[in-house]
Amino acid sequence: MRQGRFDEPANETAQLYSESVSVDWRLYSYDIKGSLAHAKALAAAGILTKEEHEEIKAALTVIEAEIEAGDFRWESSLQDVHMNIEAALTRRAGAAGAKLHTARSRNDQVALDLRLYVKAEAAEVCKQLRALQRALLGLAEIHQNVLMPGYTHLQRAQPISLAHYFLAQLEALERDHGRILDCAKRADVLPLGSGAIAGSTIVLDRELIARELGFAKLSQNSLDAVGDRDFAAEFLFGLAMIGMHLSRLSEDLILWSTAEFGFITFSDAFSTGSSLMPQKKNPDMAELTRGKTGRLYGNLLALLTTLKGLPASYNRDLQEDKTPLFDSVNTVKAALNTFAAMLPEVRMNAARMETAANDPNLLATDLADYLVKKGMPFREAHDAVGKLVARAATAKLALSNLSLFEMQEVSRLFEEDVLKVFDVRSSLAKRTAVGAPSPENVSAQIARWQSLL
Repeated sequence: MRQGRFDEPANETAQLYSESVSVDWRLYSYDIKGSLAHAKALAAAGILTKEEHEEIKAALTVIEAEIEAGDFRWESSLQDVHMNIEAALTRRAGAAGAKLHTARSRNDQVALDLRLYVKAEAAEVCKQLRALQRALLGLAEIHQNVLMPGYTHLQRAQPISLAHYFLAQLEALERDHGRILDCAKRADVLPLGSGAIAGSTIVLDRELIARELGFAKLSQNSLDAVGDRDFAAEFLFGLAMIGMHLSRLSEDLILWSTAEFGFITFSDAFSTGSSLMPQKKNPDMAELTRGKTGRLYGNLLALLTTLKGLPASYNRDLQEDKTPLFDSVNTVKAALNTFAAMLPEVRMNAARMETAANDPNLLATDLADYLVKKGMPFREAHDAVGKLVARAATAKLALSNLSLFEMQEVSRLFEEDVLKVFDVRSSLAKRTAVGAPSPENVSAQIARWQSLL
């Protein structure tokens, strides 16, 4: 790159500071794939002879095999993955290799590689999301009849089934799946042919290149194409959202595994001990996921901060897009894989959950609904039941243990049938609105997910 324009060699400190091959070498397969497609377009345009095209293909195939075998020597003095591969190609193919960069810039080359990478990794993340969803669905199927308290503000609120909880996680992950697919569509645009900023006077068949590489669309503005990293930021956002959902799931599981809750027990295979306290069994996989989510957020913010002050087109700042992207992809894939393996091994303490679900206070709203059905406005019913809850708390009684006489002191609408309100399973069976946790609805949702997955 420096030949011709520069009289002095690059300063060694500057070379070390500016190299990116220690990070972007991971793009080698996409870089080679892009070069093969570009070579085909050059041959179609008459820039390469048939023999030169064959030489380039053969040399790139050997280079890729060397990299995969660990026999390729990466040179930091050549800065990045692109120049390393091009230099190796030129050593092998001579003049034919030197022709490959015709009508191409590292600007549109790296944009291409990154889009190919995002497309491939988006597909892999979607595959792993599906694996985790299947694990959650399996738990929902097994635990359809297990009742537990639902929580708001981390306080017992209303009864739900454990299956309803797992189905809620499926819904969140499905939004993640949709976001990643949507992001992949915006990554599915071919930038190659944009050159450094304004294309090239040597016009290649971009449609041919798009077909070779499996792109659905061509970029429509060369200036935008080389500087666009929206797709990478969007992918990082999607990964951060997956991390957030896994972190919230982790928080629930961590709490449920405490002695205070006692709802679940992690398997030994996915727990750790203490270096000091022999009795400890720690939920480290869930804790690590909760912690790693902060890094996913940081990676998103890092790229957005890099992008926010850039003038149009390519700027070297964009070299900083890969470290956060690679890290987030690796982190999320590892977390999804871990959860898909860990969750089926979690033991559910159904008896403890059922005991908690039978807390009569969970049916306070049902008691208010009872009064509403008798003709009382809901706000008045809410006030009346609130007084009963306070009275029971003062007397240190369960809400269901208040006498009919005590209830009628608050409202004459209470009758003998009020005791039927304090049947948790009956209460759940009445929650039949779409999305509510009646057993009938839960079964229908499980069937829907079985079909979808």
